Amino acid sequence: MKHLEELEPKNVFAVFEEICKIPHGSGNTAALGQFCMDFARERKLFCMQDETGNVIIKKPGAPGYENASPVILQGHLDMVLEQVPGNTLDMRSQGLVLGVDGDFIHANGTTLGGDDGIAVAYMLALLDGEYSHPPLECVFTVDEEIGLLGAEALDVSSLQGRRMINLDSEEEGIFTVGCAGGLTGECRLPVKRTTQRGVKITLALDGLKGGHSGAEIHKERGNALKLMGRLLARLDEALSFALISLEGGRVGNAIPAAAQVSLLVDPEEEALLLEETSAYQDILRHELRGSDGEVCVSVTKEALQEAEVLDPRSKTLLIYLLQMLPNGVQKRSVELEGLVETSCNLGIARLLKEELVLIHSIRSSVETEKMAVRDQVRLCVEFLGGSYKAHGVYPGWEYEKNSRLREVLTEEYQRLYGKAPLVLAIHAGLECGIFSSRIPGLQCVSIGPDMQDIHSGKERLSISSTRRVWEFLLAVLARLSD
Repeated sequence: MKHLEELEPKNVFAVFEEICKIPHGSGNTAALGQFCMDFARERKLFCMQDETGNVIIKKPGAPGYENASPVILQGHLDMVLEQVPGNTLDMRSQGLVLGVDGDFIHANGTTLGGDDGIAVAYMLALLDGEYSHPPLECVFTVDEEIGLLGAEALDVSSLQGRRMINLDSEEEGIFTVGCAGGLTGECRLPVKRTTQRGVKITLALDGLKGGHSGAEIHKERGNALKLMGRLLARLDEALSFALISLEGGRVGNAIPAAAQVSLLVDPEEEALLLEETSAYQDILRHELRGSDGEVCVSVTKEALQEAEVLDPRSKTLLIYLLQMLPNGVQKRSVELEGLVETSCNLGIARLLKEELVLIHSIRSSVETEKMAVRDQVRLCVEFLGGSYKAHGVYPGWEYEKNSRLREVLTEEYQRLYGKAPLVLAIHAGLECGIFSSRIPGLQCVSIGPDMQDIHSGKERLSISSTRRVWEFLLAVLARLSD
């Protein structure tokens, strides 16, 4: 059943709906990459795909634009797989369940993948239609959401364009012209287990909004893993318990909205645990009333049983790490008002049989500050006997004072809407940083339609904004005849 067939622009939304049928989480973009390659071959366009899965499709300039300089259009194939608690869709093998609510498209309890499926839809619609434009070099990268890995592996030597429009922004009327660099860090701490008997109690902390760890880190939303660490520290002071399991978060660059632990407690201390947990929930609802007032800590009790639990030292180290690792905004810019300069997001925690695994995302527009936070985490973990590995390291994208491309976009926006766009740098990472570092003289601007709650199960894409950005993109391309 088609849900978007009546929406305008029809060609864009038709492609977007096809994309949503194809599972394309990070690390699982082969099918969508093949879809793009088949799309190009059916239209007899030049296309190529590298070993990483990145796709490049080229289209000649329209009549009158044959000799114009090429324009690179760029977006990524992968999406963040996030779901609301209780949603059972297997996003790794099943397509999304779409719905329309007023001006917004959403998926049923999962991320929509508007970030960055709408970029893919825009590019394929351009490649399929007859529009006024210079030669196009459309670049579809993979695994952007887990560290810009596709862009990092891409050989850019086949790209002739020196003007690039990135389509990975989430707010209409904002032209992004600079971004933070970042990395993904993986902490591994060995743990030991012993066998113990007691009442099994599972604590589930949820009801948080979560969100993008770059675009929404400044909103001071609760991090479920940090809040769970604080609960464990509180319980450790009040009573004796043993820890069986801990898990929370799905991707390193999303603020985790839920976390869960299973404990063993003495039956005589069960009432005290319930009392402390209830009091902690009240504290969180007060502290987070402006951002996550619906936070909830639920309790599930099972029968008296024997289980493998962390030994006392391992439990102490786990609580210490959850409490002490940096998280959230670390520094704000004093030069650009409102810009977060440096942040760290603890995104994933998994307690395995013999080790604790923590994954976080560090971002900064200042390279030395990014590495300083990395070292802070690394030294803390190594001091406790664990190991640290950084991967997906990518550069920032510095603001270019003189950019004719930016001038054209600004002029067209002013002409169409009678007002000036907002031109700024952002804290989130963009692949523009990698492209700019590898293509001399490249001018970049990032644009996109309005989206809400990206990287969460409540993600929404504005229909009217998608249409306006499409019309704006066509107007800009028609201007680029030189």
